[in-house]
Amino acid sequence: MKVISVVGYKKSGKTALVSALVQKLSGFGSVGTVKHMGEFRYNPEDTDTGRHFDAGADTVIGLTDTEMVSFSGDPDLERALDALCDRGLDFAVVEGFKDSKLPKIVLGDLEGLSNVLMRLPENPDLHETLSASIFGLILAQPDRYTLDDLIKRIRQEPQIRNAGAIGTFTGIVRELDGDTKTDRLEFEKYEPEASKVLEKIREDLKKKEGILEVLIHHKTGVIEAGEDIVYIVIASAHRTELFPALSEAIERVKADAPIWKKEITEKEEFWVHDREH
Repeated sequence: MKVISVVGYKKSGKTALVSALVQKLSGFGSVGTVKHMGEFRYNPEDTDTGRHFDAGADTVIGLTDTEMVSFSGDPDLERALDALCDRGLDFAVVEGFKDSKLPKIVLGDLEGLSNVLMRLPENPDLHETLSASIFGLILAQPDRYTLDDLIKRIRQEPQIRNAGAIGTFTGIVRELDGDTKTDRLEFEKYEPEASKVLEKIREDLKKKEGILEVLIHHKTGVIEAGEDIVYIVIASAHRTELFPALSEAIERVKADAPIWKKEITEKEEFWVHDREH
């Protein structure tokens, strides 16, 4: 899922631009949105769903004849994006969250932002704004994946009709290793070589008897203790072929892919490959 954020001051035209982007991007694939609502409560206490929530329900789902609305606590942008990605969407357009690390289209003279892709005047002419260049920037953004998203994608492959099993591997940041406590890891990929290596691993595994489809995703950047690092999803005709393929996949990713890991512990930080050589 490709993610883009639209930020700017109040009444700068954010919602109009987001709506226009959604309309156009829907021609390329499925689209979801996230909007920063500030202090506004969408599920007030005088509604039935609000009463459910205030009584202690962790999640409340309201169903009408035309909609399904989910309310939950602990509002978090990353969780919201993962929820959209879990649904297998192709794009997410975020309105607001100027302090996030997301790639941004900025309306007006808002300063002090990271990852700015494009600046536009406030309330821009949407006919002129929605040029090929803005969609080229969006389509060039790296994809976001979740494990549920990859499973959904593998279930949509035609050969899934021949599958008897789907297996997954999730690598996470180990917090405790003996007396050492790891705070976080940082990963860097050497591109485009890393993507080529992962694709070769995928294609090699698909040549094995009974292996129908393989998807591999390795995250980069800073990943905190307990968070996910790598996902591998394999569909196979039988379970006997599945587990050796999963094991080979992760070993080859670790050994072959030009992906470097820095470990940050309570006492020190170091690049792991420097310690191994």
